[in-house]
Amino acid sequence: MSKREEHYLGNPLLKKANQDLEFTKDQVLEIQKCMEDPQYFVENYIKIVSLDKGLVPFKMYNFQKDMLGTFHKNRFTICKLPRQSGKSTIMVSYLLHYALFNENKNIAILANKASTARDLLGRLQLAYENLPKWLQQGVLSWNKGSLELENGSKILAASTSASAVRGSSFNIIFLDEFAFVPATVAEQFFSSVYPTISSGQSTKVIIVSTPMGMNMFYKLWNDAIHKRNTYVPIEVHWTEVPGRDEAWRKETIANTSEAQFASEFECEFLGSANTLVNASKLRNLSYKDAIESSGGLKIYERPIKDHTYFITADVARGTKNDASAFICFDVTTVPYKIVAVFKDNEIKPLLFPNKIDKVARAYNHAFVLTEVNDIGQQVADTLHFELEYDNIVMCYMRGRAGQIMGGGFSGTKGQLGVRTTKAVKKIGCSNMKQVIENDKIIVEDFDIINELSTFIVKGNQFEADTGSNDDLVMCIVLMCWAMDQKYFKELTNVNIRANMLKENQTQMENEMAPFGFVDDGINDPEYDEYGSTWKPVKVRDYETDW
Repeated sequence: MSKREEHYLGNPLLKKANQDLEFTKDQVLEIQKCMEDPQYFVENYIKIVSLDKGLVPFKMYNFQKDMLGTFHKNRFTICKLPRQSGKSTIMVSYLLHYALFNENKNIAILANKASTARDLLGRLQLAYENLPKWLQQGVLSWNKGSLELENGSKILAASTSASAVRGSSFNIIFLDEFAFVPATVAEQFFSSVYPTISSGQSTKVIIVSTPMGMNMFYKLWNDAIHKRNTYVPIEVHWTEVPGRDEAWRKETIANTSEAQFASEFECEFLGSANTLVNASKLRNLSYKDAIESSGGLKIYERPIKDHTYFITADVARGTKNDASAFICFDVTTVPYKIVAVFKDNEIKPLLFPNKIDKVARAYNHAFVLTEVNDIGQQVADTLHFELEYDNIVMCYMRGRAGQIMGGGFSGTKGQLGVRTTKAVKKIGCSNMKQVIENDKIIVEDFDIINELSTFIVKGNQFEADTGSNDDLVMCIVLMCWAMDQKYFKELTNVNIRANMLKENQTQMENEMAPFGFVDDGINDPEYDEYGSTWKPVKVRDYETDW
């Protein structure tokens, strides 16, 4: 047999499958050592391409050694790492070790983009090609998006999505830059794929990313830190990367920005820039688990007798990119509580009224305000006329005043629900910023916090950032518009805007008078015309001076 026939497709760097090889005693010992110790394998046999020196042995940093050990010992790992910290190299090194020394294993490399995943597989293939032949497994297939070895192990590279891995079982799933995966895709992935992964006894999930807002990655990381899930958290600070010091930090900020450095290197969970709600407030918002969750509905507090509840609903067409949503608020006392949240991007408009009706009746026959743009009117009509729910808030046109809320049918032309005009949205957004930043509405739902972190100001518009959605935020916007209405104040006997003004005024007075008195300035001295001396102000006696 010629040398060419011993190679896979003529590639001299790859061993063809089903080749008989004789191993020396030393090679057998080396294989055994590599199998038992991933760190030994990586330090002695993995090569990478250096920009300055070309192909060189991979010399691991201390934190990379720790990461390697954590991957090997644990099933679920999540890593929050700064940019350009060598996270991709250590990952592909471990995956290569796993594929070489385990039989019949399926490995998935998933990234926010398919091209990124294929690039990671390319790095793994480069490391494989530079292994000694006696350490390689024979190659059965070798492509840009996958490979298969003669020991039965396979590696797939694809974008992070449910469809990429549906129908297959995987022993390791590596999720690269998971924070940059769109929220809807991330949710679909975990709901459809994750149950099959976690059902195994030895399957592994490794998530590695730089933060990007308060999304699914943020939730998984936060839950791991507080031991609400079984992921082992790994955090690396930029100072742990050799060569990065204060001078490097200043230079990087000068070439980028403070915000970019905070996100990419300090690994802060910042949302989009120019968020409507202040970023410092968003960072301090915390979420909690619902007491009950099913079919898109999350319950945070069960109905309480004699409490007043108000529901706002945002209606969608039931497409993948848009969701129908509603939020139920307890408006009995301030601050208002969010007691139930519903969001579903697949529910049809014909079925959405049934969801609202069920929750509204359970929460003491709650007041319901629906947006009636597009097909929203259909939802409101079905809710009222077919389901015979009569506690729906109506709106009327009042000239320059625009839309106003009313209590029911009258001789004046009105409509069920509110049309989300520019004026309604502007008022609602302005009020939302105030009430959330002043804790007049308590937000403890993760999905709402996620949407708030990407709800931004664009010129004179308020909308979700590119790739994000704002279905739940718009429910809060409608609520905050309603809170400014006279009819709402009659329902609740609470005027939040007036109360906030009174509180701010009281706070200002307290700050200006820390010692318990106010100086009216009547007896203050004054400069003379030259500004060099002081003299008391003469007060005219109106009885004697005239």
